[in-house]
Amino acid sequence: MPHDDGGASGKPERRYHGSGAGRAVCSGVLAFVVIAGIVALVLYLVYRPSRPRFSVTGAAIYALTTNSNATAAANPFAYPANPPAVVATMQFTLLVRNPNDRSAVRYDRLSAYVSYRDEPLTLPTPLPPLIQAKSPPFLSNYYYYYYYKQPARWRCRRFWGAGRRCGAARDGDGTDEAYGVVALRLVVLGRAKFKSGPFHSRWYGLYVRCDVLVGVRKGVAGQVPLLGNPDCHVDM
Repeated sequence: MPHDDGGASGKPERRYHGSGAGRAVCSGVLAFVVIAGIVALVLYLVYRPSRPRFSVTGAAIYALTTNSNATAAANPFAYPANPPAVVATMQFTLLVRNPNDRSAVRYDRLSAYVSYRDEPLTLPTPLPPLIQAKSPPFLSNYYYYYYYKQPARWRCRRFWGAGRRCGAARDGDGTDEAYGVVALRLVVLGRAKFKSGPFHSRWYGLYVRCDVLVGVRKGVAGQVPLLGNPDCHVDM
């Protein structure tokens, strides 16, 4: 009888010892997972990329004229030999901000164009690739290329030519010019990639839409006032 009692009492002790080791292993794994999750969350909050912010800070219009077509007025179903056109030569200044000072942004395959009343006023103009490091905002002056050696400042300038436009854009341009206010949309296309410490993101498609109201006066060329606060919508 004593021998049987000792054997019976020994088995629960061995089972208790095994369950304690399992609890220790599970607790260690759980603690490791929790610590790893906290570290990953902190790294994500510190190094997560933020959408760049675009805003138009200046505009200049050197030419914004339209030509009518008498043939189209006489026979609207005939294709005119000289279609109505809007001739535009203008310049925009963009301010680009990177909200996260711990990450750098690389821009590639950039192009920009201006539309008027949902119709392209210019052909897409290719822009050079850019790298915005951890530094103050840089100015992007549309049209005319010269690159400053400072790491975060870039200017470009290029003249636009005439484009064939339908009557709605032509007539609207004349009406807006009569009131002294023209609504334009500056569109920037491309792709962006972020580098945050040791982390590199994939390429994201970039679509920037800036709706601006500019004051124009007939016969006056050069810098024009911006009406309102023309912020831009950035989609990635």
